[in-house]
Amino acid sequence: MTVFQAVVLGVLQGLGEFLPISSSAHLSLAPWAFGWPEPGLPFDVALHVGTLVAVLWYFRKEWITLTQAAVASLRAGRLVGDSGRQLGLLVVGTVPGAAIGYALQHQAETIFRAPALTAVALIVMGVVLWVVDRRARTERALQQMGWRDAILIGLAQACAIVPGVSRSGATITAGRALGLDRGSAATFSFLMSMPIIGAAAALKAPEALRAPDLTPVLAGMLAAAISGWIAIAALMKYIRLRGFGVFAIYRFIIGAAVLALAWARWQ
Repeated sequence: MTVFQAVVLGVLQGLGEFLPISSSAHLSLAPWAFGWPEPGLPFDVALHVGTLVAVLWYFRKEWITLTQAAVASLRAGRLVGDSGRQLGLLVVGTVPGAAIGYALQHQAETIFRAPALTAVALIVMGVVLWVVDRRARTERALQQMGWRDAILIGLAQACAIVPGVSRSGATITAGRALGLDRGSAATFSFLMSMPIIGAAAALKAPEALRAPDLTPVLAGMLAAAISGWIAIAALMKYIRLRGFGVFAIYRFIIGAAVLALAWARWQ
């Protein structure tokens, strides 16, 4: 893999991780569409380290508060204050995705990466995202989330093991369906990405870092970090005024293009 290819994949990872367009879909489809060598799941996860840096930096104030709440809660033997409760919700929401991701990691590297399946997931999730966002009642803030909400959003995150579903798309859609406003749904989605990305990175990134030439890997990680921060900042501003329709349209277009290309190559 060249440095250019790694940077392109890093940018796709950074944008796709936080915009509801599926980073895993773009990482699996780009090499297939352009005829590049398949980087494999360890490289994909290494790029996630870049997006992990992005979400930690953008929400650094929130993470400092949550860390302080964790220390206070451990000392007290219970969740302390609103921040402690939010930390508990994040932990509960992380469990389904972590468990299912670990159980199905082999499928995630093989059959789930089929281009046709990815294209269908892009289109179907685009429809769900658009319909839910248009019909959802915006009446609840992040502070009003409950344990049931966290579990349901966590189950939605687990669905993102299939490329094309989109981790952020699934969790934001679930949050909107539960009545969270767009900003609260996105914030919880991004905060919840840290544990799951961190666990995946700890499991698979060392394998990518054992590559003979680390230059492409490091270049891709840097590109993912920069583009990931830009994606978070842009989306948090965008959704204050507009919905997710533009992302649904994008998903339709990419999904249809992939199906057309797959059909052409099959003939």
